[in-house]
Formats: sequence, C-alpha cells, structure tokens
Amino acid sequence: MNALALEGSALVGRNLRRIRHAPAITVMTQTMPIVFLLFFGYVLGGALAVPGAEYRSFLVPGLLVATAAGGLMTGMFQAAQDTHRGVMDRFLTLPVSRAAVPLGQAVADLLVCAVGTVPMVLVGLAMGWRVEGTALEALGAFGLLLLFRFSTTWAGILLGRVSESEEAAGQLGSATFMLPLLSNAYIPTDGMPGWLRTLAEWNPISAVATAVRALFGNAPVPTGAAWPVAHPVAGSLLWSLGLLAVLVPLAVRRYARR
Repeated sequence: MNALALEGSALVGRNLRRIRHAPAITVMTQTMPIVFLLFFGYVLGGALAVPGAEYRSFLVPGLLVATAAGGLMTGMFQAAQDTHRGVMDRFLTLPVSRAAVPLGQAVADLLVCAVGTVPMVLVGLAMGWRVEGTALEALGAFGLLLLFRFSTTWAGILLGRVSESEEAAGQLGSATFMLPLLSNAYIPTDGMPGWLRTLAEWNPISAVATAVRALFGNAPVPTGAAWPVAHPVAGSLLWSLGLLAVLVPLAVRRYARR
C-alpha cells in the first residue's frame, strides 16, 4: 500500500506536468462551463425560468455537476493518448504497481477539477447565486461533486484504453456532451414526456444535481421522481461508489494488458 501511494504520487506529478504543458486544453475545459453559465443564466434564463426559484440558483449547481461529469471526456482523451502513443507500453516495462498509473491520472484530474471549480463558484456568486444551506451541507455538496468527478474519470480511463484510436476517443468524448442535456442539470424534468423523464431521472447526473441543489439549499427535492432523484444523496453515493467498484478493477486490468 505504501509503494502504491508513493508510485501513485509520482505519477500524479507526471500528469500535472502534462496538463501544465497543454494549457489550451486546460483553458478550454475550465472556461467552457463559465461560458455556459453566462449564456444560460443571461441569454436563456428568462425562457427557462424555474417556477418559484431563481433560475441561476437552479443552474449553478447543475453546471457544477455537468463539469464534474466532464471527467469522462478528459479521462478518455488522456488515456487514449497514452495508449496509442506507446506511453502505456513504456510504463508496463517499469517496476511499478499496475494500479498506480491510472490512479495517478485520476487523482491529478481530481485536483485540477477542484481548483477549476473555484472560478466557476465565484462567477456564480457574482451572478447572484448563494449557498442557502449550512457550511456542513455545503462541504457535503462539494464532496459529492468531487466523488462523482473521480468516478467519471475512471470511466473515461477505461474507455480511453479500449478505444481503437485517439480519433475514435475524441469522437466518443464529444458525444458525452449530450449526457447533461438528458438530465435535470439545466432544466427540471417535470415537463418532459414520461419516457424521457424516466431516462433523465435515472441518469446519474440528475441524482447528483438534485443532491447538490438540496445541500446548497437552492431547490427542494422534487416529488414523484424516480428513486435516485427522490433520494438524491443516497442515489448519488450509490451511483458514484457503484461506478468505482466496477470501473476501477476493469481499468486496472485493462491497463495491465498490452
């Protein structure tokens, strides 16, 4: 375990240096959520107003969760690059734990996400969003966000390892942009057709978004929703921990294969 922690921390440093040398990707992934926040909050806010609540208070937690779900895309890109450029083969020749390499990538991505959340929160506060819950509840909300980011990053690492090429990973990563749209991240699910509402409410993003809104005190838990949304904190934990329980062993096993 000590060896895994030491090797993993070294690979975290490697991935952080890698991110530092790719500033364009970092800037894009960190600024796009802020652009969406300004666009939805000011341009579409009037048309998408949530009855009984300020739309921006509804939107900010949803965009924080959509950003956390972006770990799927970034994890996929980075894993596909390392796989198809021969980096993974070089790691396999080194006497390091097979779990250290994907773990280092996932932890580095988590640190970048945690830092990148700060400017988005500040922009949300400038737009009028406020944390109405207690400090402990707010910490719980940020904890759920980071846990969800960690789980989606492992999903991306696995998909990046099994991708046929960097281009294929890029196309699939771009398609993940649709996942927040099929959830309650931007709009409530109340007005959706029955089948679409069911699909959206069983989307993990919906459970996490509902939990974060409830913990921040921005919106109540909707009634008559599917179980993960009706019990959002429990649903978020089950989704995130369940994904980790399945994806971490699969990603490590896939990494160990040439």
